[in-house]
Amino acid sequence: MTRTEGPDDVVLVYTTAASLVEAETIGSDLVERRLAACVNILPAMRSVYRWQGRVERADEVVMIIKTVRALLEPARRHFRATHSYDTPAFLVIDVPGGDADYLAWLRAETA
Repeated sequence: MTRTEGPDDVVLVYTTAASLVEAETIGSDLVERRLAACVNILPAMRSVYRWQGRVERADEVVMIIKTVRALLEPARRHFRATHSYDTPAFLVIDVPGGDADYLAWLRAETA
């Protein structure tokens, strides 16, 4: 299957950023470089997590990156190079299907 035909080539990446400014900067960079077709930014999320043996709490911004599997590695590298966290979340979620027109648009925007 080619990238334009494969039902499993579209993926979402769930991640967070420390601020709205950081999320918008990273998201804009990914879209401008065509490493993502779209980045949804959801502000005002509270995280509770364990880090270096302690339970921490932080206000964060959720990001959902819409891209294709073939671009995951370059997108991940750029994301890691521009992100402020030592170990940012970068969780890949397969998209087994969806609206054909939307998926075609997403593939075209990352070509």
